[in-house]
Amino acid sequence: MKHIGITGGIGSGKSVVSEVFSRMGIPAYNADNASKLLISTRKDLITALKKILGSDIYVHGSLDKKKMAQLIFNDKELLTRVNSIIHPAVIEDFKIWSESQMATSVACETAILFESGMDKLVDIKITVTAPLETRIRRCVTRDGLTEEQIRARINNQMDDEERIRRSDFVIIN
Repeated sequence: MKHIGITGGIGSGKSVVSEVFSRMGIPAYNADNASKLLISTRKDLITALKKILGSDIYVHGSLDKKKMAQLIFNDKELLTRVNSIIHPAVIEDFKIWSESQMATSVACETAILFESGMDKLVDIKITVTAPLETRIRRCVTRDGLTEEQIRARINNQMDDEERIRRSDFVIIN
């Protein structure tokens, strides 16, 4: 089975490319959606996140995503600690998901393909890129975030040049 990694910064259009693969019959795993599900359902992850972010990070059993984003995107050490909890769980979930697919190829959409180590699980690496102002505009419209919040997230992601250098293919979206 061929494993295809689809990566790019926030607002670059990874989901559009992932959807194209799905329509071509190549199942696509969305690491962001999977991580949200895992940190909402797995007790070990919930306990670990409460330990480093505070017990009030979950309100009525649901993760306060806005609070978590404010905390981790303004503190690189905290972001690293949170990622060290979430990344291994997502990698394991992707492996299980991938093995359950009946296709000859699968894709994995993730903004942090290289940072998380998921690049080691894929045969082909694709970077999706778009001009910075386009990405910001997309995120303002899609997520209702401020330009400052989006830039904080971009500043915590690998830059496009490095992603492109490590990738086999580039899609300009």
